[in-house]
Amino acid sequence: MTKVSLIMTVYNRADYLAQAIDSVIVQTYPYWELIIINDGSTDKSLDIANTFATKDSRILVTSSPHLGRALALQKAHALAQGEYLGWLDSDDWLAPKALEATVEILQLNPQVGMVYTNYQVVNEQGQILGDGKRCQIPYSKERLLVDLMIFHFRLFRRQVFELAGGIDPFFPVAMDYDLCLRLSEITQIQHLPLPLYYYRHHRNSISGARRLEQIYYSSEAIKKALHRRGLAEKMKLEVEVSARFRLRRCGGKSK
Repeated sequence: MTKVSLIMTVYNRADYLAQAIDSVIVQTYPYWELIIINDGSTDKSLDIANTFATKDSRILVTSSPHLGRALALQKAHALAQGEYLGWLDSDDWLAPKALEATVEILQLNPQVGMVYTNYQVVNEQGQILGDGKRCQIPYSKERLLVDLMIFHFRLFRRQVFELAGGIDPFFPVAMDYDLCLRLSEITQIQHLPLPLYYYRHHRNSISGARRLEQIYYSSEAIKKALHRRGLAEKMKLEVEVSARFRLRRCGGKSK
């Protein structure tokens, strides 16, 4: 059977890590390996990961000083043995049939290089808040230039990952957006409209704490894609960053 390599980078996620790993262990598709890169955590993350690894030989844990996510992902991919590759954030979790359903798509459709699913948003305590907004955006290679609808969960073939050039270390964040853009240019991508991933919002999530950095590097990924596609002279990227501020006089009304 085809092996899946799931990759997880971990930096101080002790509060959520066990749930993430558990969600891999209970997958209905059993032919997987989980590669956990402890990226210099200072909490109990490494201890938690090692405890799971001693109980399940499919889990590989390695640790290093803090590299940042891009370099940690590169390190993990170098260790991966599977024909199919996927990422799981250490504060999120998978539905039990996430691998079974996505592996089936790739096995039945050799022209498809990546499949992605719908996701549900959960809060810090793990309570489901609803379907992710990106699930409603139809996929197209062109629409991907302005909307990352290819969110979670993604499973892709090792062959197309390597053909696309792998992880670009230029991107400390938004490296997934950059990768998806490059993959869209060399392979077919299929959307599986099932909610098979749980995406957690919390105070320390990268998407919240590094929002402006995320916007900047996402725009850089788009610019690179425009150049690759021969569109840089025809289209200009405009980025809107919206924020509202109010000042209130003491005892007066808001302005």
